[in-house]
Amino acid sequence: MLKFTPLLLAILYAVAMYRVSAWRTKKELNDRSTQLMDPKLFPVLDRLAAALEVPQIKVYLYEVDPVNGLASPDGKVYLTRGFYRKFQNGEVTAEELASVIAHELGHVALGHTRRRMIDFSGQNALRAALAMFLSRFLPGVGVWIANTLTTLLAARMSRSDEYEADEYASALMVKAGFGTGPQKSLFAKLEELTGARAGAMPAWLISHPKTPQRIAAIEEHEAKWGLTE
Repeated sequence: MLKFTPLLLAILYAVAMYRVSAWRTKKELNDRSTQLMDPKLFPVLDRLAAALEVPQIKVYLYEVDPVNGLASPDGKVYLTRGFYRKFQNGEVTAEELASVIAHELGHVALGHTRRRMIDFSGQNALRAALAMFLSRFLPGVGVWIANTLTTLLAARMSRSDEYEADEYASALMVKAGFGTGPQKSLFAKLEELTGARAGAMPAWLISHPKTPQRIAAIEEHEAKWGLTE
């Protein structure tokens, strides 16, 4: 029994860290967000709601500058202030913003939001637990192995979820009458909007797939659904 004690302690430590991190994440979102009430966006939100056959879609404005959209484990969809500012400045259309909301709704509908808390809130806990366990058997390199494994696992999980949410968003945008054009046009300008230069990193370490790959996947769905000429 004693030989398993370090592993059990590592697991308990990871669970405790996960719960604390998840609580902090929820509190952060609640404290720094308000419902987005922009009449210019009501028509696209109404069309998404009609396509989903729900009375209303609520979107919350998260008061941070980075351009991003996210969904929380309780099913709420958020746009950052930075992303909303791009819309206000005319750099992003209402339809393109609708594609972001559709993507985040996909994460909720497909159950990604709870699972992704492992990446969003629990990655450090998992890393700490693995490092504690592996260092007993591989002194000096256990921490490095733990860091590498958790980074690869989180990146792979996230990329898979992104492709699935993209497909859901494409289907929803088509059903709502927008088509996939806004989704693809947003991806084409996303790197410039975010200021990211992901191409400098190995593809397998990036939490989101590369833009050309995402657009190609959408076009594959279009062909499968008979939407291309």
